[in-house]
Amino acid sequence: MRDRVRKFIFDNFLFGADEGSLKDDDSFLEQGIIDSTGILELVAFLGEQFNIQINDDELMPENLDSVNCIVNFITRKKQPA
Repeated sequence: MRDRVRKFIFDNFLFGADEGSLKDDDSFLEQGIIDSTGILELVAFLGEQFNIQINDDELMPENLDSVNCIVNFITRKKQPA
């Protein structure tokens, strides 16, 4: 899961940057990696790749602002209710 998320970020937003240039805790917003349009691309990718529905109220930095946030969010979404 983590590798797929990292690959998507590098392929779509960092365009071949060195893998070491992004730590899993780095904030996408603070680093200027993803803008509002990028968030929509990220949400579409996550929904398709991990078969999850992301609601509007879940579009917050706590869920989507770093690789670690995304992995934790997906893990929570995949747990049975």
